[in-house]
Amino acid sequence: MGTVTIGVSIAVPEPHGSLLQEQRAGFGDAAAHGIPTHVTLLPPTEVDTADLPAVEAHLTEVAAAGQPFTMRLSGTDTFRPLSPVVYVRVVEGVEACTRLQERVRDASGPVARELQFPYHPHVTVAHGIDDAAMDRAFQELAGYEAEWRCSGFALHEQGPDGVWRKLREFAFGGSSVVPPQAAPVDHGTLPAR
Repeated sequence: MGTVTIGVSIAVPEPHGSLLQEQRAGFGDAAAHGIPTHVTLLPPTEVDTADLPAVEAHLTEVAAAGQPFTMRLSGTDTFRPLSPVVYVRVVEGVEACTRLQERVRDASGPVARELQFPYHPHVTVAHGIDDAAMDRAFQELAGYEAEWRCSGFALHEQGPDGVWRKLREFAFGGSSVVPPQAAPVDHGTLPAR
């Protein structure tokens, strides 16, 4: 039956998600349009295709126990030199994200795993690009601010083309939604800098 690579994340809603995705592409990050703007709860994880129903059942339970919370982004930071990443900081909602990702990766669940680095919720805006472009991302988004009410999270699958596609949304309180087949996104043009 094979394996799939999945991830669990909180979406950065519109208009913020598209804006940050376009900015990321503008800094030269080739992966930008294949990765919806998000805060990770479970990093890319390979699972057996047959285990997907158990994963979805587990995530439904995690969501049912969750409560909506405020997410606020403000300014930039970096994981360099440890990891070639510039990100927008999560300044409100850190504790809620931390609790959620612990429950998602619970040792008794179907996606139990250790992390390569300690968990630190963030929104990546540049990854693995040259240092000058990383510096530009750090500077140009230093004043970035966004806030929204987080009401759930989603399960994504990475396709063979490297693009991440949403399989299902999980709302706090226990409902889940299977998204309709999405039409291709018109990414338009980058905002003037």
